[in-house]
Amino acid sequence: MYKNDTSRQSGYRAEAKYLPMAASKIRPVADLIRNKPCEKALAILEAMPQKGAFFLKKALKSAIANAMDRNAQLDESVLSVTELKINEGPQTKRMWPRSHGRADRLIKRSAHIVIVVDEKKGAK
Repeated sequence: MYKNDTSRQSGYRAEAKYLPMAASKIRPVADLIRNKPCEKALAILEAMPQKGAFFLKKALKSAIANAMDRNAQLDESVLSVTELKINEGPQTKRMWPRSHGRADRLIKRSAHIVIVVDEKKGAK
């Protein structure tokens, strides 16, 4: 996977890594904003009570800020979410004490968000 190779990617990218939440809990929220205009996506995320919406909103705002910083002619109203990936991050494994001297395994999951925004194709 390419990291900072701008020749192969289009749009403006932001990453949020090592988020303390399972990727499977963020994906249903991400499905609601995929391929939507940025203004509408921010409004959707603002109204959602899920913890994953908070992380997605921060990543989306960062991608929008990256776009504005690199291209001064852009306006937020012409940007849309073109690519959104939720990947699993590393897992930390802990032991949880149980009765009779036993122990259970507690797996703390993490997630990575990769979001790309770009100008709308065929804007109305």
